[in-house]
Amino acid sequence: MAPKRPIGYFVKDQFIMGLVKATVKKNSKKSRFRQISDWLHLWLGLFSGIIVFIIATTGCIFVFQVEINQLIHHDEIFITPPKNQQTLPLSQLKQNAEKALGKGKTINFISTYKSPERAWEFGTYKAGDPNAFFYFNSLDYYDVVLINPYTGKVTLIIDYKYEFFNVVKFIHWSLLINHPIGQQIVGWSTFIFVILLITGMIHWWPKNLKKSNLDKSFKIKWSAKFKRLNYDLHNVPGFYALFITLILALTGMVWAFQWFQTTVYVVASQSITPPQTKEFKSDSTQTSLTNPFDIAFETARKKLGNPDKVGISPASGTSGVIYANGYRSEETYYDSDDLQFDQYTGKLLNQRNHIEKNAGERLIAMNYDIHVGAILGLTGKIMAFFASLIAASLPITGFIIWWGRRKKSKT
Repeated sequence: MAPKRPIGYFVKDQFIMGLVKATVKKNSKKSRFRQISDWLHLWLGLFSGIIVFIIATTGCIFVFQVEINQLIHHDEIFITPPKNQQTLPLSQLKQNAEKALGKGKTINFISTYKSPERAWEFGTYKAGDPNAFFYFNSLDYYDVVLINPYTGKVTLIIDYKYEFFNVVKFIHWSLLINHPIGQQIVGWSTFIFVILLITGMIHWWPKNLKKSNLDKSFKIKWSAKFKRLNYDLHNVPGFYALFITLILALTGMVWAFQWFQTTVYVVASQSITPPQTKEFKSDSTQTSLTNPFDIAFETARKKLGNPDKVGISPASGTSGVIYANGYRSEETYYDSDDLQFDQYTGKLLNQRNHIEKNAGERLIAMNYDIHVGAILGLTGKIMAFFASLIAASLPITGFIIWWGRRKKSKT
């Protein structure tokens, strides 16, 4: 015969059973879908929080890199043009840039501007060890020379390999990892972040539209204690930035995953046929009396209607062609016309304008401009900045919420 237990044990057992029943009853109010959504939001958030914080923070820093660089290097970027505004031949400016760089470095890409007050940019790039694991070892050099196009004087030389915003960009891109795993980590963390945004929206959604619930969902109670304030800072800004952060995440996935980029192209173009690409070769048997590079550049400016910015790349190899792109804005890349020239004669071989591209090509070309907010000018950049800032705060406030509940459950 079992010994009798004191009355205190009976009371304690009844109290514990009451707690269990109350907990079950409380959880039973949530649907299975809501329970799964909350579980995913918690554990996926804890799993990817650090990476999401790094991606969002670096994205936030990078948004205004153009404006900050122009402020820091104002006197080197912006020049005083002469009255006649006659620029020197592009081939001569290219030689000046290569002389300033020295060490046998050749210019790979050039950016010229319609604005008479802008210095022109001459860049050189050479890859390093292809098997290097980290970014710095994978790059031999990456330099940009700024030149006054009227005098040929060098105004600035930038070592982009170690330039602050370029390093920030590669942290954002692949965590400074040259191996494909770096971009996969960033890509899948971004994919998880999209799920977090959706499950967070489900968790945030008010149970009913009473005024008290609306105030809790749409307003931050600044006078509340830290725990409640942190909870509001996680939910309310997260809701307001939801749409923009979702766009930033999806445009990031376009670069991370080829399958996602292909999906975007197919949906936008409504075709599974890849975009048309024509390859042309230079004829080494032909020659020109004048410099073919200058001919190509002047032809490009006329054919493109003197756009705000012209990017031109010298040919590589004996059969390579000169590539030129005309941009209708200094800061965006999507609205561009593409040209190819023979490197020996400067003859125009092909021209493909922006309007000729299908909807899928145009949308993919817009991806960078959408991602950094430049598609909407300064307003878009401000929106991208604050959305990234809020995205960076979500893993922190979410972790504090989880840690507080964890300590409470232990107690």
